[in-house]
Amino acid sequence: MSWGFLRDLLTGVNKYSTGIGRIWVAVVFIFRLLVYIAVAENIWKYELDEFECNVKQPGCENVCFDHFFPVSHIRLWALQLIMVSTPSLLVVFHVAYRENREKHRNQKLYKSLGEIDGGLLCTYLISLVLKAGFEIVFLFLFYKLYNGFKVPRLVKCDIRPCPNTVDCYISKPTEKMIFIYFLVATSGLCIVLNLSELSYLIFKYSIKCYLKNYVKKHQ
Repeated sequence: MSWGFLRDLLTGVNKYSTGIGRIWVAVVFIFRLLVYIAVAENIWKYELDEFECNVKQPGCENVCFDHFFPVSHIRLWALQLIMVSTPSLLVVFHVAYRENREKHRNQKLYKSLGEIDGGLLCTYLISLVLKAGFEIVFLFLFYKLYNGFKVPRLVKCDIRPCPNTVDCYISKPTEKMIFIYFLVATSGLCIVLNLSELSYLIFKYSIKCYLKNYVKKHQ
């Protein structure tokens, strides 16, 4: 698939983000999207072809591969990248709504269309919660589907139509495991950045509201 849409989306959201949000965009674009396209996609490109079992029983390799790899790593990563990026559309849509509202009323309603305040602040906070939530859900899925983040060299399979317990070998397990750890680490970093930005915005606007009420009270 073409990743141009995702790149354009991340670039567009970048102008409405805080400093922490811009770091998140850079991590997703450089350390996840580019690594996925340039390296990881090729490592898992021929998963089934390179999965070998020490028996030639028709169908045995297929059922064993499906048992140990129920969902392709590469497809699950692609889905993860899409899901953690799409909440940013909420912010883009909200800014577009502001633009449309000003256009229809033919007057200036906001100091800055992309300034994070009021309704846009709520939308931005919701997008951060969704992004962190999707990251956690996908990490949990990876862990449960593959029994951890390790890639074994040898797996034993006794599923029919295999005639008995057979040994199956996964190609380049060390290389695959390194990239799994790398992508899990970047996913964890994105969760930390999302939660840090969420805490920062809540703290910032709580202080702002407190000072505003304090000044109003003393006036």
